[in-house]
Amino acid sequence: MIEIILGFLLDLIVGDPQNPIHPIRIIGSLCKTVEKFFRSILKRYLKVAGLLTWILVVFIVFIFNYLLLKVTYRINPSVTMILGSVMIYFCISTKALKIEGLKVVKYVIKDDIEGARKQLSYIVGRDTKNLDKESILKAVVETVAENMSDGVIAPLFYAGIGGAPLAFLYKAVNTMDSMFGYKNDKYIEFGYFPAKLDDVFNYIPARLSGYFIVVVSFILGLDYKNSFKIYKRDKNNHSMPNSAHPEAAVAGALNVQLGGPNYYFGKLVEKQTIGDDREKIDINKVNNTNNILYCSAVLGCIMALIINWSINVIF
Repeated sequence: MIEIILGFLLDLIVGDPQNPIHPIRIIGSLCKTVEKFFRSILKRYLKVAGLLTWILVVFIVFIFNYLLLKVTYRINPSVTMILGSVMIYFCISTKALKIEGLKVVKYVIKDDIEGARKQLSYIVGRDTKNLDKESILKAVVETVAENMSDGVIAPLFYAGIGGAPLAFLYKAVNTMDSMFGYKNDKYIEFGYFPAKLDDVFNYIPARLSGYFIVVVSFILGLDYKNSFKIYKRDKNNHSMPNSAHPEAAVAGALNVQLGGPNYYFGKLVEKQTIGDDREKIDINKVNNTNNILYCSAVLGCIMALIINWSINVIF
C-alpha cells in the first residue's frame, strides 16, 4: 500500500523524467524487437503475429518486474518498497499531462500561434498547421481529458490490484496499442489484437474516470450536473470504445464542446461532437481541466488503496 502512495506522490512532485532509459521507452524497444521477429516468421499471418507479440511482451514485462521485486525482497524488504514505489511512479503521468499542455498554453499567452501549433503537434495526432487559438486550446483540453484514464486512473487501478508488476503490465498493453493500433496498411492486421486488448484493459478505468470527473466537478464548484448529463449522453461518441468517457464528463463540467472533424495527414476526418457548445474554450478552461485532472488523480489513488487493502484482507 505504501508503494502506491509514494509512487503517486513522486509523480505529483517530480513528474515524468525525460531520459532515454525510461522504462516505458525500454518497453517500446522490446515491442519493436518482438514485432520484427514475429513479422519475419509469420508474414502471411499478421493478426497471429500481432497476438503473439502482445502475449510475449506482456509476459516478459510482468515476469521481469515480478522477479525483480521478489529478489530484492529477499535481500532487503525496504529496498523492495522503495523500488516498487519508483516503478509505480514511472507508470503514472499526472504531472506530465499538465506540463505538456501548459507548454502549448505558454505560446498562446504570448500570441505565438505558430509556436503553439508546433508544440501541440508533439502531443496530438491531428494536423495543427491551420488551427486557430481556440482550436489549439480545445486540442489541449481533449488531450488532457482523454489521457486521464490511460495515463493516471488505469495505472493506479492495476497497481491497486497487483502492485508495480501489474501496473507495468498495463503500461506494456497501452504502449503496444500506441505503437501498433493504427488503421493503416502496415498495422491494420498486425495491430488488431493489441488494439482490442487495450480496449479490454481500459474498459473499467475509463468508466471510473468518467464518474470520478463528475464527483470532482462537484468538489471544484464546476457544473457537475451537466458533467453527469453529458457523460451519460455522449460517452460513446468516439470511434474508440473508451476514449469519450473522460472527455464527455470534462466537456459537461466545462460547458464546452469537444470532438468534431479534424485533419489527419491532410485528410478531413469526420468525428462526432462531445458536449454542447455553450461556452468558449479559453485558457481558464485549460486550467480547470488541469484541476479536474489532479483531483481525479487523488480519487484514483484512494481507489487504488481501497482495492489493495480489500485484496490484502480477503487473501
